[in-house]
Amino acid sequence: MPTVTTLNDVFLTKIKSLYYVELQLEKALPLMAENAASEELKQAFSNHHAETVVHIERLEKVFQLIGEQPVKTTVEGIKGIVADGEWIMKEVDGDEILKDTMLSGGARYSEHYEMAGYMTALELAQALGLDPEVSELLSATLAEEKAADAKLVEIGRMLSA
Repeated sequence: MPTVTTLNDVFLTKIKSLYYVELQLEKALPLMAENAASEELKQAFSNHHAETVVHIERLEKVFQLIGEQPVKTTVEGIKGIVADGEWIMKEVDGDEILKDTMLSGGARYSEHYEMAGYMTALELAQALGLDPEVSELLSATLAEEKAADAKLVEIGRMLSA
């Protein structure tokens, strides 16, 4: 495993990590949509799945802009978050509102995880003076992650009302 010795290495590690995170969520979101009971939550998961596909494409463009091949770095944190969602889908049965409340709350963990990753990557890209398009791509995804989180908050409030 290569040693991280420069700020550029840190940036590249973050991009590889985000790539892994998005690829994991691309697989998880359809299952979450399938297991949600409320139409609002199903739609939120489906919409965010479509956005996640675009996030992957944006990260591939970032790799291209910095002259690197798209490579993923395994991220244990997202594996745990996905496993938590799988546990909810498997173990919570019978009460649809409870299950949806747990699914929407669990999904917020991944949104916050992604937002932190994109904020860090954006700050590093700016500090390194990378091509402005890199920052634009990261900013666009960060805005969508924030919007997805806000939608989950709205749905969570609706479910608990």
